[in-house]
Amino acid sequence: MRYHKLDLNLLVPLRALLVEKNVTRAAQSLHISQSALSGILSRLREYFDDPLMVAIGRKMELTPLGESMVGPVSDLLLRIDATLATRLQFEPSMADQRFSIVASDYVVSVLLADVLQRIHREAPNVSVQLRLPGSNSAEELEAGQLDLMIMPAEFASPEQASSALFTDGYCVVADRAFWKLGDSVSLEQYLTLRHASYESQGKPHFEAWFDRQHGPRRRVEVKVHSFQQLPLVVAGTTRVATMHGRMAERIALTAGLKLVRLDFEVPPIEEVLQWHKLRESQPSGQWLREMILSQARQMPPAPF
Repeated sequence: MRYHKLDLNLLVPLRALLVEKNVTRAAQSLHISQSALSGILSRLREYFDDPLMVAIGRKMELTPLGESMVGPVSDLLLRIDATLATRLQFEPSMADQRFSIVASDYVVSVLLADVLQRIHREAPNVSVQLRLPGSNSAEELEAGQLDLMIMPAEFASPEQASSALFTDGYCVVADRAFWKLGDSVSLEQYLTLRHASYESQGKPHFEAWFDRQHGPRRRVEVKVHSFQQLPLVVAGTTRVATMHGRMAERIALTAGLKLVRLDFEVPPIEEVLQWHKLRESQPSGQWLREMILSQARQMPPAPF
């Protein structure tokens, strides 16, 4: 079908090219050959009378026209998806659908692992791709490439729909043989300790808050890129790690560690569920969101 002489079948490849800025990756995402997509790009360049992408050094960059089209093209396709989805029925036991969710390994540990068990029982043909948060996760949500994101409330986009999930506090985990630590630790003592911390593409909630409040005064000996690695690099040492209370309670005790209360004020973290506003009425998305929200409502109170 053509509209203003543009083949509307080219809109999906156009979005892939604008998002990926790379013919090979765009072709892979569309499951077509690179040569086929190169032909489509030629047709798009002819229609818009613009190269859309140009080589700058070793990378491809969008032209000003291409850059201006990223949002409108993604928004248009999302609106089409949302319009069509409102007419569809979603039966979990019969559905054969794939969802993509961005969440940290902490959120997977304390919430999504239980959700995935429910999905396994109630929707056996549904698959879920879990992805770690990245620097472009918000843009991917805006472009409709993600179904859901779970993140601290302070990082949520005010432009998209969201719902509060759960709150959590923090504690210190340390080896049980570390005699210097009792049941709690003061700020003064905390600053004298040897630390392991999580850091990946920026500092997470606690580390960012602590540096703002108290400055980079901690002695951080080990940095890891997974919350679940923190107990491993603390065990058998005099290092400590500051962890979310819910996660620490689940895994630290089995690693021979003890939980130590922070004897100074630390703001809790609030995790929120976020999705594209145009997918608000999509039956499959509503089902998945309710699965996650109902599981969050069943979580016990935070231990710290």
